[in-house]
Amino acid sequence: MIWNTNSILIKTQRVPDDLYFRQAYDFMTSWLAGKQEFALHTSGSTGTPKDIVIKRAQLLSSALMTGAALNLQQGTRALVCLNVNYIAGIMMLVRGMELGWELSIVEPASNPLIEFQYPDFDFVSMVPLQLSTCLADEKTIPKVNHLGKILLGGAPIDISLQKKIDDLNVPVYQSYGMTETVSHIALKKLNLPGAEIGYTVLPGVKFGLDDRGCIFLQGAVTNDEKVQTNDLVEITSERTFKWLGRADNVINSGGVKVVLDKVDEVVAEVFYESGYSGNFFSWYENDEKLGQKLILIIQKNERELSVPKLIEEIRKRISAYETPKHVYFVEQFIKTPTDKIDKRKTASKFFGHQS
Repeated sequence: MIWNTNSILIKTQRVPDDLYFRQAYDFMTSWLAGKQEFALHTSGSTGTPKDIVIKRAQLLSSALMTGAALNLQQGTRALVCLNVNYIAGIMMLVRGMELGWELSIVEPASNPLIEFQYPDFDFVSMVPLQLSTCLADEKTIPKVNHLGKILLGGAPIDISLQKKIDDLNVPVYQSYGMTETVSHIALKKLNLPGAEIGYTVLPGVKFGLDDRGCIFLQGAVTNDEKVQTNDLVEITSERTFKWLGRADNVINSGGVKVVLDKVDEVVAEVFYESGYSGNFFSWYENDEKLGQKLILIIQKNERELSVPKLIEEIRKRISAYETPKHVYFVEQFIKTPTDKIDKRKTASKFFGHQS
């Protein structure tokens, strides 16, 4: 089902019967009535998941920044396919009302384009899984180039999806942000023309590094409060930075800090180029000499994998310190409630069984 609305039409629309559309309707009417504070759920990217209170001025500032950064004018036709109970979906509603957009709202699904025979939009915000699913379905592949500008956020973009993005005719951007910054505060263009390696911070946002090298953010979108993250970044200019990984994904091997996210990117590239598909993650095991020894844990599948050749290919692209010293295969990965790999529990279970 699709529910179409805008800031004018909603004033005369009856309350939707569908529960999900009613949630969007309730938020929009409370916004138009001038509500000043909103309770939102965080994902836990900067700590333990919790409820926080966001002020109207923060949401408004974020909406205006996005509109200006992506040149989204009044009359923009936008597809709302992210959950309107969380910040990314809520911001689509706020942008629609404050910037005068025409909104087509669908309930969140892995392939939101199934609902449309002939989609014709100027802007959509998605998570990578949604875009990947759209591009894997023959019925919706041609529809993606009718989405105008695409904004991706909420999860990393794997190399397979990036290769497909390279072939799209519409501009695709990756966002950086969190609930505490009221959605994104930086954007990175993923495809040509103008593809970028790092993120460009939006105007009005101050940023810097703590003593760990992790980025902090401050501006109208944070209610001028300093938000400290656990994201390691390299500042490349006055307004740009390159994401390196998470501070809690760093090990110390022989006195050298190794960013596991960086190792994972290289391994993913090697897997993609060799045609090998399978879940994996880099991790560590205790070592008398090195303290923490870098390892690679791969979930078994039916295809054989040459470990010496894999290590050789990894070593061509990364330093010796960042090359796994051993590769282990496990039958199954343990997952979190949100279907992400629980690296610590998977490794602990494997090494526990070994002992």
